[in-house]
Amino acid sequence: MKAKRKDSNTAAADRRAHMKWWTEARFGMFIHFGPFSQWGSERFRYVSEHRHAMSPKTYDRKFVEGLTPRKNCVRQWAETAKKAGMKYMVLTAKHHEGFCLWDSKLTDFNSVRLGPKFDMVGEYVEACRSCGLKAGLYYSLMDGHHADGRRCAYSEPARRRFLEFTRGLLRELMTGYGEISVLWYDGPSPLGFASEWESHEMNRMVRQLQPGIIINDRSLTAEDFTCPEGHISPPNDPDRDWEACMTFNGVWGYQPKPPQEYRTAREIVQMLNKVSANSGNLLLNVGPAPGDGLISELEVQRLTTVGKWLRKYGQAVYGRLDRVDGLVTTSNEINASWSRRGNTAYLWLPDWPAGEAVIRKVKARVNGCFLMPEGKALRFRQSDGTLRIKVPRRCPDRTCDVGIVRLEFASYPR
Repeated sequence: MKAKRKDSNTAAADRRAHMKWWTEARFGMFIHFGPFSQWGSERFRYVSEHRHAMSPKTYDRKFVEGLTPRKNCVRQWAETAKKAGMKYMVLTAKHHEGFCLWDSKLTDFNSVRLGPKFDMVGEYVEACRSCGLKAGLYYSLMDGHHADGRRCAYSEPARRRFLEFTRGLLRELMTGYGEISVLWYDGPSPLGFASEWESHEMNRMVRQLQPGIIINDRSLTAEDFTCPEGHISPPNDPDRDWEACMTFNGVWGYQPKPPQEYRTAREIVQMLNKVSANSGNLLLNVGPAPGDGLISELEVQRLTTVGKWLRKYGQAVYGRLDRVDGLVTTSNEINASWSRRGNTAYLWLPDWPAGEAVIRKVKARVNGCFLMPEGKALRFRQSDGTLRIKVPRRCPDRTCDVGIVRLEFASYPR
């Protein structure tokens, strides 16, 4: 008797029940906001270049004085994410320069005492919850502001002080705002090993304070998921959960560019196809403006368009999807691609074939083909490994011009 084929990415999910919501969410918003949002301004460059001529307190004040977001600007972020069909958000609570977007008791270099003059993490978490989104926090281990942020690499007393400071900040974040769903580490420099960061002990503390939290691998331990940056590349291990973090316009912080340099709604949909084909997530970044803290109208419009598309075709994106695996050996001349759930496969058609979609090297028997989103049955013919599906002459999707046909296979799709 032939052994039953096992989906390559199901065993890991069974072992990690706390990952269920995340592996079904598929789409999240990354928000890079902080003093670095002013990077392009002449004032910010001047302050950075002349920091050694200023007292530390003067430098801190001038470094962030252009960061003046509106109270409740975070509400716009969350509402935009909701309209886009995103399920969770990740905010840069502390980036590499060390500025804390919350009312830290361990440093005055924070958003209550300087710049914004309010607790942005607190407002952000509330906005996420009011919009039904999971709240995640980005935390840079690197810290350009703390006196031991560099010395820790060559001084053991400095390392001990810096680790105590780091754990203290994480403890504030993990205890001050209720449930935090994702901890997104970054910048494990200048220490180069998990043992130097004492990451296992640090993350054990985090999980004790937030039992259901999901943690990435950038504290140099494997934890829950890996996160390729700037490219959509699934890990070689099919059981490894992963998330591609991508920019909207080529930069992480605020930097206005011509409209053609921002990803279109159609491009974002195609990115969602790439991650869903390999059971991954897409964390798409926005960079709110430093002056008012708002996401640009162009980004809002394009994300809203993606949300309209997902309301019709989300079945092919959300939920516990399986890797397309055997379907990659099929071929076509119409730029078609796949996502899959069990024996159901979704044929993505960004270049709509006028009247007929032809897929070759199909080995498994097809029981039915259906036009999404309504589910209208389509005529098809399968012979000698070639599948011919009769489709409308025009793409039924008017939002992003990406249509989908659902295929029901009799067995493992290949």
